[in-house]
Amino acid sequence: MALILARRALLAAPLLAPAVLRAQGAWKPSRPVTMVVPFAAGSGTDTVARMLGSLLEQDWGIQVVIDNRPGANGAIAAVAAARAAPDGHTVMITTNSPHGATPALMKRPTYDAVADFSPLSRMGTYIFVFAVNDQVPVRSMQEFLALAKTQPGQLTCASGNTTGVVGAAMLNRIGGIDVTHVPYRSSPPAMTDVIAGRVTSMFADVASSRAFLQEGRLKPLGITSAQRTPLFPDWPALSEVGLPGFEMLSWMGAVGPARMPEEVVGAWNAAIRKVWDRPETVRRLGEVGIEKVTTTPAEFGAFIRQQIAFWGEQARAAGIEPE
Repeated sequence: MALILARRALLAAPLLAPAVLRAQGAWKPSRPVTMVVPFAAGSGTDTVARMLGSLLEQDWGIQVVIDNRPGANGAIAAVAAARAAPDGHTVMITTNSPHGATPALMKRPTYDAVADFSPLSRMGTYIFVFAVNDQVPVRSMQEFLALAKTQPGQLTCASGNTTGVVGAAMLNRIGGIDVTHVPYRSSPPAMTDVIAGRVTSMFADVASSRAFLQEGRLKPLGITSAQRTPLFPDWPALSEVGLPGFEMLSWMGAVGPARMPEEVVGAWNAAIRKVWDRPETVRRLGEVGIEKVTTTPAEFGAFIRQQIAFWGEQARAAGIEPE
């Protein structure tokens, strides 16, 4: 009897198992893979995309080409990825910009962040830090707010993504200050101008700013998450140092064009999980300020829908008008 039940269980397993499990090992790319990245080389998203690409090249024995398409807060890359053939050879490393805030910031979106894509897996949470040029005469967020109140409109805040755009608006609203927003196409040029002193401050991802923070060329005043992170325990949450209720969850993940076959979606999810769950990968991600996350495709799809609503609410609360 036990043998019969075991055999029935084995026969039923493929019907009950999720697509992710059924697809493991069933598909792999047959030619070079293109990984579209919505921000410039040197950005945090680019850094992590290249890490993932290198790991997948080792596992697949197939070249992974990084295609940087910065601009329009990720919309340019999103359109390119959405128009690609849904055969698994083109994917996009997305973030809360193109698949969260950008749809709410555009009067006439050029893509549908849900209908035009196949979610593959969420991959991590960014640590974003509010940092100032090393010559700004402040040592804490409270001192920055006090300085800003004495110089309305004179201090500036750069942005190279929607985290920076919404962050600058939230900074003014919650802090009761008037800091001038200076937008850039991507984070690296924004950071260059902050370091040079042409702009006062910015919300920077740790992946691209850590070296400058360690050298003292940027001063960290607080992080955008609701609580401190064990990765950088000495950095306070902005909500505890003068900006009550301040919270922005910045994340990244992988998506493909809509209508990707189920077995291809599952294979991509399994491949990402395999390389992302390695202790060495988790360590490397932590070094650049990324807290590792993996999900099923369905979980990531539900998360994207929730994030579009969340960032839309944040943009409206901050008084940002769609453009």
